[in-house]
Amino acid sequence: MTQGFEAVSRPVELFRDNRHQAIRIPMEFELPGHTALMRREGDRLIIEPLRKTGLLALLASWQSVADELHDIDDAPTEPEDIF
Repeated sequence: MTQGFEAVSRPVELFRDNRHQAIRIPMEFELPGHTALMRREGDRLIIEPLRKTGLLALLASWQSVADELHDIDDAPTEPEDIF
């Protein structure tokens, strides 16, 4: 359970919207933002909001390439006098 939220359940009605099955999300279950991630766990559907991440979060998610750089055997070129 997410910290700060009570375990609350409420029956909702399912309906068809063209080729999609849909539900109306009651106000007490509204999610922030405009997009969400949905996954199935057995008979359960889990819906989580997708939060915008900033540049710092993106950079923190990248793996460092520093460990791979030491294997490169490419010495710098010698300077040349072009005059």
